[in-house]
Amino acid sequence: MIAPLLEASMLTATANDRLLVDGVSLSVAAGDRLAIIGPNGAGKTTLLRMLSGTLRPSAGEVAFLGRRLDRISTAERALHMAVVGQTDQPDPRLGVSDYVELGRVPHAGLRRRHEDCDIVVDALRRTGLLPFAARTIGSLSGGERQRAQLARAIAQQPRILFLDEPTNHLDPRARGELLDLVAGFGMTVVAVLHDLSLVAPFATRVAVMSAARLHALAGPREALTQQLIREVFGIDVLRLRHPTEDRELTVFEVPNRVSSPS
Repeated sequence: MIAPLLEASMLTATANDRLLVDGVSLSVAAGDRLAIIGPNGAGKTTLLRMLSGTLRPSAGEVAFLGRRLDRISTAERALHMAVVGQTDQPDPRLGVSDYVELGRVPHAGLRRRHEDCDIVVDALRRTGLLPFAARTIGSLSGGERQRAQLARAIAQQPRILFLDEPTNHLDPRARGELLDLVAGFGMTVVAVLHDLSLVAPFATRVAVMSAARLHALAGPREALTQQLIREVFGIDVLRLRHPTEDRELTVFEVPNRVSSPS
């Protein structure tokens, strides 16, 4: 049996006597794209931070390739893990290419300079930003800045990529395109997602959080059931055939609570 890439056991987090995450256990295999979903305040971002090692749990532990994460130095973790957070705000004066090159910092001295340059160029190409390499971060659109953050993370060459609501502030088309781009990388990904309509096309597995606890961990179809989505989010999920394409659509709808006139 192949050991999981990442394994969490009874993770718990508290702050100011408030329980943020309560006894969550899960594992992530190489190649997984795990989406963490749940209503606001469910503990999604806190769980992601513990899994990535940026937050020490109050109880429980995380293991990376069988090693306790809290016993791996920050420098060594950076060789294997990349994090794209909600609050990342690079200096707008920074050149796009220079910003992406920051992903090579954990590897300083481990490769020749020309190899690092090739990796940066490849990251820019894979994210469609090569034509923008000479521009500044401040001149990019919101979607382009998100792709620049992804390019920096790709240049880091991680074993696992952590994304905290990467589609925030993007229009609907840009959200889908960004996650399609990430899925195409073929990397192991753990992502907190807010838009439920994006989960099934992107994720191979889904962790459903509510009130600090893990309520389900399964494939998208098994996790996004009518009963669970209604219980956790208070909305309905409908599966419909696409009118012009041979595929299924997953539609989320707020139940109509308005009583019809008598």
